[in-house]
Amino acid sequence: MPIGLRSQKIPLMKSDVDHLPAVQQGELERVQRVLMEEFAEAIAKATTPSRKNGKILKIILFGSYARNDWVDEPENGYQSDFDLLVIVNHDDLTDIAHYWYVAEDRILRDGDIARPVNVIVHSLDEVNQALKRGEYFWVDIARDGIILYELPCHPLATPMPFTAGDAYQMASAYFEEWLGKTKDAIDIAEFCISTQKLKDAAFNLHQATERAYICFLLVRTLYFPRSHNIKFLRSLAEDSEPRLIEAWPRDRRVDRRRFQLLKRAYVEARYSTAYEIDVEELGAILASVRRLRDIVSEVSAEQLVQLRQAAGL
Repeated sequence: MPIGLRSQKIPLMKSDVDHLPAVQQGELERVQRVLMEEFAEAIAKATTPSRKNGKILKIILFGSYARNDWVDEPENGYQSDFDLLVIVNHDDLTDIAHYWYVAEDRILRDGDIARPVNVIVHSLDEVNQALKRGEYFWVDIARDGIILYELPCHPLATPMPFTAGDAYQMASAYFEEWLGKTKDAIDIAEFCISTQKLKDAAFNLHQATERAYICFLLVRTLYFPRSHNIKFLRSLAEDSEPRLIEAWPRDRRVDRRRFQLLKRAYVEARYSTAYEIDVEELGAILASVRRLRDIVSEVSAEQLVQLRQAAGL
């Protein structure tokens, strides 16, 4: 059933990963250890009380590995990511660049962790406020997530009902805003290609891709992570809607290379003299971005119809 029409009744969260193979269990233990070590190192250098007294309250596995429907075919370019929610005791500790970048980099470079790892960090107050509003992304985590680590006496709030009418109004506004922003970025990219401003075209195609995923995630879940990493956004979006996979095929090496080239464009197309991309590559990427926009438009419109019907509007 599409997100937005699900029951708000939430069972107790699970606290074991016995359904996963031993290899994945070991990788999760290693990821957790790195997160804890690097966070301890970061707060040891803090000076303000809120940061010096910082604590990780929970680490929760969510997404396909929690639901037990992951894909593990790296040879074909299809491999589910580990998705982790880290809950901390203060908003100041959610700054990815300040507190979590080193941990993410260590995890990325660790040869014993064979699959991508995505980390989102929020304070307990943020999460509980969202649960009390009944926001679907957080309700799904509370229902399907698995607690890998937690400190006692810091419970998650009980989700409150979120009406289909409220969801429809919010999702409709998000859809109109972010689909328009996606179109604007595509238009700018097309102009840049026509005027041979190839790096500017690559950056704006990255922006179009990012905005398309944000559009989808907001309509479907009312949430998107604070990230410009389009691979992360793609993972979250495709995990919720497999039809989006069509926009970015992984079967051929050239297709995987083009997506990686687009991912790099957010920083390198603006700042690196070594970044290179040609018109042919941009044309292929543009076609994929247009296809992504069209699929996002289609599936989001379906979601809005269902929300409108559920609201009796």
